[in-house]
Amino acid sequence: MKILVIGGTGLTGRLVTKKLAKLGHQVVIGSPSHGVDLMTGEGLDLALQNTEVVIDLSNSSSPEEENAIHFFLTAGKNLVTAELAANIRHHLVLSIVGTDDALQIGYLRAKKHQEDNIKNSGIPYTIIRSTQFHEHTDAIIAVQGNDEEVFVSKIDYQPIALEDVTDFIVQFALEEPKNGTVEIAGPIRANMDDFVAKYVEIAGKSVKVISDEDSKYMHLVVPKSLLVPAGAYNAGKIHFEDWALSTLVN
Repeated sequence: MKILVIGGTGLTGRLVTKKLAKLGHQVVIGSPSHGVDLMTGEGLDLALQNTEVVIDLSNSSSPEEENAIHFFLTAGKNLVTAELAANIRHHLVLSIVGTDDALQIGYLRAKKHQEDNIKNSGIPYTIIRSTQFHEHTDAIIAVQGNDEEVFVSKIDYQPIALEDVTDFIVQFALEEPKNGTVEIAGPIRANMDDFVAKYVEIAGKSVKVISDEDSKYMHLVVPKSLLVPAGAYNAGKIHFEDWALSTLVN
């Protein structure tokens, strides 16, 4: 079938596009560099011609509240208008676990707008809420630390490998729309500091992990279980330690 991947040039989008093409599907990449601009709607009508499924992996240029909300509201409106005209049969969007539980965070409020936009559109849809990726660990270390120490909370954490995320995106995109939300997460749940300490150990970094009881993530105060699934979820196959060993050790 013909599938439009919005954000197909990003890290996740490139893997999804590659996997769909390998399965024999016709994939159209939706990005400004490929003539599709969500903010203006330019190129959407052409990209959606004879398209059955839209996979929305779009993201704002920054997580800052005003920027993110403006992006998801504008892009969402343009997408829905064009998809209704094209009679799209399935719209899948990648979102984040815990979005409903920390709407004081501007970026999560923006993602909620993205979710609600498709929920209320009348277009058959599936929302995938994912935990943070294994690949996000370096960002945690960079933001929450310095050259010598990284301060990491003992909040609940259940990261998932990007490879598993893209497999789930392809799986659910090719299935019938759920008209609801599914959650995905890694196979193991532990404290965030445990994951970061293991990563630092395997990577051979000299930075020291300082564990604390503050319920913080990227300097934001969050509920202790914000970053893990709330109930039933689909578990990835790749364990964090195996991923780290294969990624960091030659």
